[in-house]
Amino acid sequence: MAETITMRPIGRVVSDRTEPIDDDWDSIAARIELDPAQFTPEALMDLDSFSHAEIVFLFDRVPDAKIETGARHPRGNPDWPRIGIFAQRGKNRPNRIGATACRVLKVDGLTLHVAGLDAINGTPVLDIKPVMSGFAPRGRVTEPDWASELMQGYWKR
Repeated sequence: MAETITMRPIGRVVSDRTEPIDDDWDSIAARIELDPAQFTPEALMDLDSFSHAEIVFLFDRVPDAKIETGARHPRGNPDWPRIGIFAQRGKNRPNRIGATACRVLKVDGLTLHVAGLDAINGTPVLDIKPVMSGFAPRGRVTEPDWASELMQGYWKR
């Protein structure tokens, strides 16, 4: 599997948050500005008829030396179990891909205004998808206790 895939960002995050602090993401206003060399406002047409959009982005400031390919304690907390990198959502992932479902606030030309995006200013955006109930998990969603603890202040303090 030595295949290489090249992606071109579709836009960038614009936000007041410049550091990847792990909590209180709902308090940060954010928008995604699409690349005008690739898109016209038609690309975002009718996205504001959805309550949420999933933003796929690149953790572009994670250095190679910080990439995890095995197991670790989430957030380095030894009170939580060591778990595989694919059993958590940390930024130190092998391909540095992040994804977050955000509230759509409005569309203005080539700009999508969102709430609840956990990406910092300048983050490259790879894709935007509307959140549709038909693609939500089917059946009950379960998670271990440490995951619930981790998320307690993630969106709000």
